[in-house]
Amino acid sequence: MAKPSSLRFSARRTLQRKQDLTSFAPSGTASAVRTALMTGLVLGAVGLGTPQVYAQSAPPAASAARSYNIQAGPLDRVLNSFAAIAGVEFSSDANLLQGRSSRGLSGIFTVEQGFAELLRGQGLNASRQGNGSYILVKPVEQSTRPSNAVTLAAVKVTGTTVSPTDLPASYAGGQVARGAKLGVLGNVDVMDAPFNVTAYTAQAIADQQAATVGEVLRNDPSVRFTTSDGHNAENITIRGFEINSSELAFNGMYGMLPGAHVPTEFVERVEVFKGPAAMLSGIAPSGAVGGVVNLVTKRATEQDLTRLTTSYASSSHLTQAADIGRRFGAEKRLGVRYNGSLGYGETSLEEQKKRDNFSSLGLDYRGDRWKMELDAYSAHQNQSNGSPLMVGFSTLGRVLDAPDTSKNALHGTFAHQRTDGVMLRGEVELTRTLSAYAALGTANYNYDGFINGTRVVVTKADGTATGQTYNQAGYTRTSSGETGLRSNFSTGSIAHQLVASFAQQHTTTGLAPVNTSASYVTNIYDPKTNPTIAGAHGAVARSADNIYSSLALADTLSLFEDSTLLTLGARSQNVKQKMATPTAYEESAITPMLGLVVKPWGPEFSLYANYIEGLSPGVVVSSVYANEGETLAPYKTRQKEIGLKWEHGSFINTFSLFSILKPSAISITTSASRPTLALDGEQKNQGFEWTVAGQVSRQVRLLGGAAYTVGEQVRAATAANDGKKAPGVPAWTANLGSEWDLPWISGLTLNGRVTYTSAQYLDAANKLELPSWTRWDAGANYTLSAFSKPVVLRFAIENLTDENYWSGRFGEGFATLGAPRTYKLSATVDF
Repeated sequence: MAKPSSLRFSARRTLQRKQDLTSFAPSGTASAVRTALMTGLVLGAVGLGTPQVYAQSAPPAASAARSYNIQAGPLDRVLNSFAAIAGVEFSSDANLLQGRSSRGLSGIFTVEQGFAELLRGQGLNASRQGNGSYILVKPVEQSTRPSNAVTLAAVKVTGTTVSPTDLPASYAGGQVARGAKLGVLGNVDVMDAPFNVTAYTAQAIADQQAATVGEVLRNDPSVRFTTSDGHNAENITIRGFEINSSELAFNGMYGMLPGAHVPTEFVERVEVFKGPAAMLSGIAPSGAVGGVVNLVTKRATEQDLTRLTTSYASSSHLTQAADIGRRFGAEKRLGVRYNGSLGYGETSLEEQKKRDNFSSLGLDYRGDRWKMELDAYSAHQNQSNGSPLMVGFSTLGRVLDAPDTSKNALHGTFAHQRTDGVMLRGEVELTRTLSAYAALGTANYNYDGFINGTRVVVTKADGTATGQTYNQAGYTRTSSGETGLRSNFSTGSIAHQLVASFAQQHTTTGLAPVNTSASYVTNIYDPKTNPTIAGAHGAVARSADNIYSSLALADTLSLFEDSTLLTLGARSQNVKQKMATPTAYEESAITPMLGLVVKPWGPEFSLYANYIEGLSPGVVVSSVYANEGETLAPYKTRQKEIGLKWEHGSFINTFSLFSILKPSAISITTSASRPTLALDGEQKNQGFEWTVAGQVSRQVRLLGGAAYTVGEQVRAATAANDGKKAPGVPAWTANLGSEWDLPWISGLTLNGRVTYTSAQYLDAANKLELPSWTRWDAGANYTLSAFSKPVVLRFAIENLTDENYWSGRFGEGFATLGAPRTYKLSATVDF
């Protein structure tokens, strides 16, 4: 067969370690081979348009998976870059590639998987030849196959498609990943996970110009914010339950991330797990139960990377960022990834300025039967002359229209925040079926200034309000550790993935006496009067010293040729408050979990169900109550969920029905002179979610979904509120983002997103109601070549209509504000 005219690229193949393909090797070739074969077969089985193939014997390197990070660009350049990194010869007809663009490739792939992902939706295939090279061809019709061609028999796919320790590959379209980390269970393919989980990729982060993790979470219909846009913290709710920005997980461990906005420069994945997760991830530092947001850090890929990005955000905030990656050694075992950024200028809030300084270093080493990873970072955030406002309406008794969200009502306030962190993680293969892992980390967060209390209370219908400012300081020092064993074995026809883990987190916090200013009068619609600025705060002193220890055990059983996956697990959690003030205590609780996945109609359909619990720290009853000094044990939030996942071609849908019951401490009136505090309150959130991701056609990608949630106060602190709606839980939320590669302009992609939130209450009595709101975002990305260097230009307008709106609820009776119209522009160059 004559090869078409082309420019041929080749590269030396990297030698791969030989290994028994039946062995269990978290960091070795066997696991990668199994993952590659299963993933490739699944993709073919669900109808992704792969052509009829002929039986050939593959050289060993063809099945080896490796990490890629190839920037978007013209399809011919991306394909040639991939072939060069993979070490294979590749030939193509220039006419087949003319005018076509690619979104690049990020993740771990075999050669076959990489070509399939890059050519998905292009109407082209990479045909493997007998000598191991590849030729770009159009799919051949059935009638044109040679008569001596051998048709491969249908292959039934079994087993998981994601290694527990390797980064899952990107899904079709590149915006989300094929799988995500489920705590102690490790990385699990989305179709094998008995939970609703989404992992947003570095490609999505870059294309959306998401500077913080909070901005990435805007893609999720079940996530809403409890702080105003641009606030010092990005607190959220998942399924209607709150999660503080300090409770995000870092490579699976709590307490390790920056205490302010978490930058995205060093983030490879943002994984969102919906629902309580005490058994999987342990207790969150403040007892959040709505879900888990886990960040996976970047690693050096096989391809050298030197990427510089210049970003602009209105009104005049500029950021310079560098992303540099290298691998060293004859076999490229040592990897180094550096990320750094410096930003300064005015924000979209008039006359407010921010200065951000971030740097991180990620090291990894891949041994024959072990690997080590080190992450270290330093994050500084300085905010001056203002803060976004949160507005209370309890005094007025009704909600007014939102003010101009670009106006600054808090001139003169400032905030300084710094976090330094380091984490070391290692894995070793002890036998062919047993591996061990361990991780240690520490983080130190310091802050001072007007961090919280950036709020006013409206007293008149014309917008007149009163406020105070609060000068604060404090610290949080956290040390975390985890160690565990993973084992794969079989008992008869049942395969097991068993994991045992021990984890401990030690957190000390310090607070300074808050200096509160005198009350001042302003107006939310015309804030001409500057606030009264509080004086210096007091000295910082230790205020809490807590230790959270736990032991977890879980087993995933694969039955009926892997068409049924049953996961059973439990965690024993101990909570210890060491300080005598307020009161020292130590309590324990056991949180079980059950997860089930059934695939009755093949790998493209997964029916799933789960029961899982969340855990919040207990409290010591204060002197206000008759049971003063009593320790209320850690309390459990319980979730029941069923769902369906449907993968159709290169598009995936997840449908979920869930019910979450969370207890709370309430005051109970008795015959005694003082009331009793008891864990007798309950809030129930139940509803339906639908999420989508992937490619609906060759040029169009969708990401988002919708959620319907009914939040109810089952037993409220005030009996009159029993049966009323839970505050801060809108019934309907929806996010839908889309990308369209224009077929007539190579490299140009248009994008947009619409976000809708229905009405919600600010207060438990259901008297203060925020109206519904809709926000539109739009943008474009353009990939080109300048001076033989790949360049990506990105432009976006957020809040396209410049709508002034109340975005959500903060505390009892306070409303948060959305951001004004914001322009973003960036240029990324690979050198």
